[in-house]
Parts: sequence; C-alpha cells; structure tokens
Amino acid sequence: MGIHHTGQRVALLVDAQNLYHSAQSLYSRNIDYTTLLNEAVDGRRLTRAIAYVIRADSPDEESFFDALNDIGFETKIKDIQTFADGSKKADWDVGMSLDAVTLAPHHDTLVLCTGDGDFSRLCSHVRHQGCRVEVMAFKESTSESLINAADSFTDFSENRDDFLL
Repeated sequence: MGIHHTGQRVALLVDAQNLYHSAQSLYSRNIDYTTLLNEAVDGRRLTRAIAYVIRADSPDEESFFDALNDIGFETKIKDIQTFADGSKKADWDVGMSLDAVTLAPHHDTLVLCTGDGDFSRLCSHVRHQGCRVEVMAFKESTSESLINAADSFTDFSENRDDFLL
C-alpha cells in the first residue's frame, strides 16, 4: 500500500453503500469488513474507523450495523429519503468529506474505502494539507480520477477471496 510505519495515525472512512453495490454487481458477494479493517490499518495506529451506512428498512440491516460495531467501526447511519415521485436517494458524500477534512489535520493517513469519483477533489485537498490518502475499492467500479488523486490504491478485486465473504 505504500509508505507505512507503526506510529502512523490512521483514520478509516468507509462508504458502505458504494462497496456493497460494487461487491454485489461484480461478484454477488459481500464485503469482509474484518479483513478490510486489518488491511487498511496494516500495523499502524488506528484512531477512527467510521462506516457510513444507509437505513433502508431491509431485513438484517440492524444486525449488519451491530456487526460493524463489534468489529470496531463507529457507524454513522442515515435514513433513505423517498421523494414524492417515488425516487429514493441516500448518500454520505458531504458527511464523509466533512469528517475527512476535520480528521486530516490530526492524522498521518486517511484511508477512503469508496470508488466514487466525487471524492477526487477531497483527496487533493487532504493531501495538500499534508495528510496521506489511500483509497481501497474495486478497480472496475472506481473512478480513474479518484485513483489518480490518491497516494495509493488497493484493488479489492486483486485479492477478492480475502476481501469478500
């Protein structure tokens, strides 16, 4: 993944919705969040691990949220919005970005687990502030601009049997 030393302070921000849809569409499997956490930290000092999730009133989602907490993630939960025309929307882009900007000055490395190209500008900003940015996602569903904006990129597809259940 790049330049690591055990004293590095790491914050991990996971766009759970983005990873879920990528894992399902590419492999019809789910993410192994324990492996994700261990690989992201890679022997460094974890200070925050936040999973941004959407509550959509689907079966087993509360047990998923509990499992994330048991693994060591702080979960930030947003309810899905349903509009008058029946369309639905839920994303954490602004929340993740605000947390990244707030956390960056207190960390050596931010690990973003998302393939969403909307975070490219965030990567550039955080790096400009002196914080390393590592991105972990599936290359097939990750924006090239996000990969290019990060200091390093880990492709889950290269070791999918480790990162997927």
